[in-house]
Amino acid sequence: MNELRLLGDRYELGEVIGRGGMAEVRRGRDSRLGRIVALKMLRVDHSSDATFQARFRREAQSAASLNHRNIVAVYDTGEDYIDGHRIPYIVMEYVEGQTLREILQEQQRFTPERSIEILVATLDALEYSHRAGIVHRDIKPGNIMITNGGEVKVTDFGIARSLADTGMALTQTAAVVGTAQYISPEQARGEQADARSDLYASGCVLYELLTGRPPFIGESLVSVAVSHVREQATPPSALDPNITPELDAIVMKSLAKDRLHRYQSAYEMRTDLERAAAGLPVAAAADTSAATQLIANAAPATVAGAMPLDDDTPFPDEFDDDEDDQRKGFSWWAVVLGALAILAIAGLIGYLVFNSGGTAQATVPNLVGMTQEEATARLTEENLEATVETEPVDDEAQIGAVIRQDPVPSTQLDEGSAVTLTIGAAPDMVTVPGVVGRPQAEAEELLREAGLQPGNVSRQDSEDEAGTVLATDPEANASVAPGTTVNLTISSGEVAILAPNVVGMSEDAAVQALERLGLVADPRNEETADVPEGNVFRQEPGEGTELEEGDTVIIYVAEAPPEEPTEEPTETETETPTETPTETETPPGDETGDPSGTENGESGEGGTEEGGVLGP
Repeated sequence: MNELRLLGDRYELGEVIGRGGMAEVRRGRDSRLGRIVALKMLRVDHSSDATFQARFRREAQSAASLNHRNIVAVYDTGEDYIDGHRIPYIVMEYVEGQTLREILQEQQRFTPERSIEILVATLDALEYSHRAGIVHRDIKPGNIMITNGGEVKVTDFGIARSLADTGMALTQTAAVVGTAQYISPEQARGEQADARSDLYASGCVLYELLTGRPPFIGESLVSVAVSHVREQATPPSALDPNITPELDAIVMKSLAKDRLHRYQSAYEMRTDLERAAAGLPVAAAADTSAATQLIANAAPATVAGAMPLDDDTPFPDEFDDDEDDQRKGFSWWAVVLGALAILAIAGLIGYLVFNSGGTAQATVPNLVGMTQEEATARLTEENLEATVETEPVDDEAQIGAVIRQDPVPSTQLDEGSAVTLTIGAAPDMVTVPGVVGRPQAEAEELLREAGLQPGNVSRQDSEDEAGTVLATDPEANASVAPGTTVNLTISSGEVAILAPNVVGMSEDAAVQALERLGLVADPRNEETADVPEGNVFRQEPGEGTELEEGDTVIIYVAEAPPEEPTEEPTETETETPTETPTETETPPGDETGDPSGTENGESGEGGTEEGGVLGP
């Protein structure tokens, strides 16, 4: 294999980064896209084994149909010749990180908070795959990766099965699949796994994250498998008193022996974990009776020379990618498989004996995802009847569709029996109560009583008492789904003073406007010819500035500039215009006038226009 450097004429082979009993994984590079990938190839020594070939192709088909942030992506599949053998390969997303198994070996356990985060992401991936009709069937720490960035990635859909597969319970009774420490009771009994089997395995993983050990430990594969079938797990809090009763209840419900007593969907279990993380009550009831139900007439098998149990040793007939490179203990497996086959045959004989001559049987089809009409029609085809229930859902895509069925697919029923269909319905709408004007604590309590969640709180300046609700989002009387978050706006109890605009006012009006707001006016006169005298033409600070009571606002009041000085005309006597006097000879000595004479006009009678002097 080392001689082949290019797989499928496209993928450059790098170093081996993982090996399992069925395949090896190499680091590679996509020469076309230039990205790093992981190349999973069936081992050459299994290339001629039809069982391994089928499982490998099933993994490729299952994983390639899933596109989710918490599932390792499959980019491509193909086949190439290696050492003369036709080898199938899968091109996957290259994840830099560690498996939970590796991390647990380093640190033994996780905090409850981190454990919940990991399980919530894992259940998110399972919810997606279950909706697509695919059951993983081998959830365990070795198949859950944590990237260097802390993201969760579920991998290895090698033994995944479609929920629509039928006939599994009888035709493959001996084909027990899964890994011993995380195998569900129904898988240990050789029955068909469904979505609730993955939830049982998820509960086992959560148990180990919280306590550092799986729920059941034994000296052999069979003893562990029997423990899953018959024994009740010790509550996690018995191993670590710091584990809360809510987490205890969630773990124990997921580990119920009867599928009907477990969570019925990954969504239900994820919701309970999220509520536990938020410190809210959980829906899980610690029903110990469900956890202690025993399988009638079941007895633990003991086999001479039983193999010691590793952490990830797989159960018979299917081989996990994390097991050792060699298939060991073949003769031991043959003994176990023979014992299981004998039990299966005995069960089948009993089934035939007690049902001979009885009512004709019908197989329950997979109805999840169908509309109510489609599911009812499908049951009619199988001579079965439908009983319909509704359940509010948040996902619009589930409204009107079957989200759950009871019994599960592939169950054998008498013809004419009823199958209960749970149809997703729009959530009952809730009216947002009017809480404006109420204290914050009272408003939040009213919202909770209405089935709503108080959300973010923002503060706004207001004259109302501090903590009083001013507004809600959504507004009062709006119709919303239960659990909707309602954001609150509350009063800070303070009122911000914003500087008013007093420009253009008279000085007195501006002073009064400022005083009404609790501000102090500081008038200052300034000469300007652009504004009428006595009016404010500028202010500091400007309009809209946030101020406090008692702050000063300077107002500049227009003052008319003084008039510019002009040249005054020289004062001169204006002579009264007179007619040009007749030239007469002035007697000598009269140039200065007769001292005895009077000024012209003063005598009233003696003056003449011609001379203004008295005659001789």
